[in-house]
Amino acid sequence: MAPLIKLRGATTLLKPISTVLFTTRHLATASSDPITVETTLPFIPHNIDPPSRAVETTPQELLAFYRDMAVMRRMEIVADTLYKSKLIRGFCHLYDGQEAVAVGMEAATTRKDAIITAYRDHCIYLARGGTLFEAFSELMGRKDGCSKGKGGSMHFYNKPERFYGGHGIVGAQVPLGCGLAFAQKYSKEENVTFVLYGDGASNQGQLFEALNMAALWSLPAILVCENNKYGMGTAGWRASKSSTYYKKGDYVPGLKVDGMDALAVKQACKFAKDHAIKNGPIILEMDTYRYHGHSMSDPGSTYRTRDEISGIRQERDPIERIRKVILSYNLANEKELKDTEKEARKEVDDAVAKAKESPSPDPSELFTNVYVKDLGLEVPFHFQFDLPPLEVYASQFEILIDIAYFCRYLEWIGKRLEQCFHDSKQLQASEIA
Repeated sequence: MAPLIKLRGATTLLKPISTVLFTTRHLATASSDPITVETTLPFIPHNIDPPSRAVETTPQELLAFYRDMAVMRRMEIVADTLYKSKLIRGFCHLYDGQEAVAVGMEAATTRKDAIITAYRDHCIYLARGGTLFEAFSELMGRKDGCSKGKGGSMHFYNKPERFYGGHGIVGAQVPLGCGLAFAQKYSKEENVTFVLYGDGASNQGQLFEALNMAALWSLPAILVCENNKYGMGTAGWRASKSSTYYKKGDYVPGLKVDGMDALAVKQACKFAKDHAIKNGPIILEMDTYRYHGHSMSDPGSTYRTRDEISGIRQERDPIERIRKVILSYNLANEKELKDTEKEARKEVDDAVAKAKESPSPDPSELFTNVYVKDLGLEVPFHFQFDLPPLEVYASQFEILIDIAYFCRYLEWIGKRLEQCFHDSKQLQASEIA
């Protein structure tokens, strides 16, 4: 992980969470001497020998895990509140409960490896180097968001750090991820792509098509099934004849991992990365759990009991597990961990306040990042026809366009395409001549 530095005022809002450490003396002076911790549960393999349960880590890494997961948990709780206050609109899928997957996977990768995921993407984005300010700005549809306020919750993106989204179509990111792996192999890079999807997407045809190609070409693709037990509102056993997701690759090896144990995730991802570079794709099933409902419209308690949720919190919570390891090795005391949580809350609250000050995107942004540049189609069409500007109501998701206005837009598109066709015919005629 990246070097740790002390927290210094509001400027940390613009820094990735993995590069910020709080002012608590004990945490700031954490040792980097290696220690070995055994995973809570064994790995369950398919067509492959499992990795060792003995995981090498450091006090510094364990404290960073605790701190980063505390920030992620707080971010998702605050996002829930912002949504209910109508400051976040549209779809929103929260990640609390699954934080160990994000931090464990990041600890096993470099920023030259690629990651692509579905719509439950906030914490993966943070772990990959995104900032709280950019995250909350995007959630609230502000111009300083990681996707300029135009993507919202489902479309976080950070290309410089090789985080390729945030995708709203169930399973559609899997072929894209295998394409990223193809590019890595074609360029002779010694890197991999982690392709995340949920148990609800595990029966998608495109997943198996992409996996078949990845296996044929020995692509460095690691397919990570985040099995949080419920696809939307349906239990896995109701939707899938086989719920052993790590075996679904058949000829592709797999590994079932305790996805609530950050150290187990780290060990499995390191193991998978080494395998994928040498041998091609592998499937990791992360046995995890989401505390919130599927999305904000789902209370999350109609298809499971509250006792089930509280039981998971008490027995398997990823933050509590790391906390117990830290205390057992005397790396910090209870007060210092409480101080870490308090500062996590403050950092999140400060980021929200700053994000609220960010302006909404200009209406002309509706026409950027849509068409190929230099075709003229990215220019706001009211400039061409002297039409009145768009009226934008409430949020990026509530844009109303007058019917006549829209018809004029279609007319303009038609004329533009007709001109392109005419230019092409002229070019062909000149070439024949």
